[in-house]
Amino acid sequence: MMPRLKLLRELLSGDGAIFISCDDNEQHNLRCLLDEIFGEQNFIQNIIWQKKYTQSNDAKYFSDTHDFVICYAKNKIEGETKQGFTLNLLARTEEQNERYSNPDNDPRGDWMTQPLHAKSGTDSTYTFKFNNGIKWQPPAGTFPRYALETLKKADKEKRIWYGAKGDAVPRMKKFLSEMKEGVTTKSIWMYDEVGSNDDAKKPLKELFNDNLFATPKPVALIRRIIELSTNENDIVLDSFAGSGTTAHAVLELNKEDGGNRKFILVEQEDYANTITAERVRRVIKGVKTAKNENLKKGTGGSFSYFELGKEIEMESILRGKNLPSFKEFARYLFYTATGEEFNEKAVNEKTGFIGESKNYEVYLHYKPDTEWLKKNALTLDEAKALPKFKSKQRLVFAPAKYVDDYTLLEHRIDYCQLPYEIYRIQK
Repeated sequence: MMPRLKLLRELLSGDGAIFISCDDNEQHNLRCLLDEIFGEQNFIQNIIWQKKYTQSNDAKYFSDTHDFVICYAKNKIEGETKQGFTLNLLARTEEQNERYSNPDNDPRGDWMTQPLHAKSGTDSTYTFKFNNGIKWQPPAGTFPRYALETLKKADKEKRIWYGAKGDAVPRMKKFLSEMKEGVTTKSIWMYDEVGSNDDAKKPLKELFNDNLFATPKPVALIRRIIELSTNENDIVLDSFAGSGTTAHAVLELNKEDGGNRKFILVEQEDYANTITAERVRRVIKGVKTAKNENLKKGTGGSFSYFELGKEIEMESILRGKNLPSFKEFARYLFYTATGEEFNEKAVNEKTGFIGESKNYEVYLHYKPDTEWLKKNALTLDEAKALPKFKSKQRLVFAPAKYVDDYTLLEHRIDYCQLPYEIYRIQK
């Protein structure tokens, strides 16, 4: 996992975060790896997810009903730091808002009350006399929730509630209009909030009319993660895509809030096209036989499906095995040398041109033929035959060179040898 996690950290944006699902068997080992790679200071939370609601009486020790979702930021905002990962608030529910009412027709709107005492606090305590003559002090074994000055101000602003008859124990009014637009999420996620293992299988059965995947994640769980950690134009990467739940969650959320989040799924198992990608296709288009209205109508949107070509191994090339095509090799070399996106349409095999980067015009002198590779090299005639120099240095890949360094310099050429020495050009 070490190299994979290092790569995933590099792929994260500066304000990004990683969420990893893990069970009890390995979560302690995973935490050690993540501390080393991301830094202990970037640990956010070890979330407990209740994945099952049934009890297994045949369990040897404990009935296993939860997994963990471990979150680390690439850069955690602390102190004076202005840029880094921030966690979104969850939307307030109707149930939460219904706790507020306005029985005394307060012009400031709906409110609920909070006791003036708390179970913990400092040793300092006080007795306070309100403007209506009622005296208050925290009950034995408790402490004042508010500072004395805060209580004086609240009394002056008529934020204290004494009950409908005016003789109840004083409480502080908390107005709905003063509350945050959302709520901070808890560290324990229950199955009725974010779904269970059983809930995860339902959309797959509706989409495919079969349970094709043993351990899918519920859409609601991934949605919760996306809601907390992304903005409407962010990119979500799932490097172990499985059944494609992440894409399903992104598409569903985009349709609901009008966002333009993008997803990248990576899956190397043989079901990548038949299950992972096919689920995305069906979620987008909709399935007429589905009972769920969202699945029936489809989310809309689009995605592209790509398969990696054969791995390009330098040792295989040296032995004359599995020689890549010109365009395959051009793609590999261009990205290796420049770190920039390869545009296949720019390739001109006749001139050897394979693309233009920020600093280079890149050329490849190559044919997928072992004998040709043994006999050919960059010659003076071929150097002179390159297209007219424009403004950037020309980077030329070839099996060998029969041109001295002075001549290469004169023709503004940087040379890289094929096939076993592929140099990453430094800016």
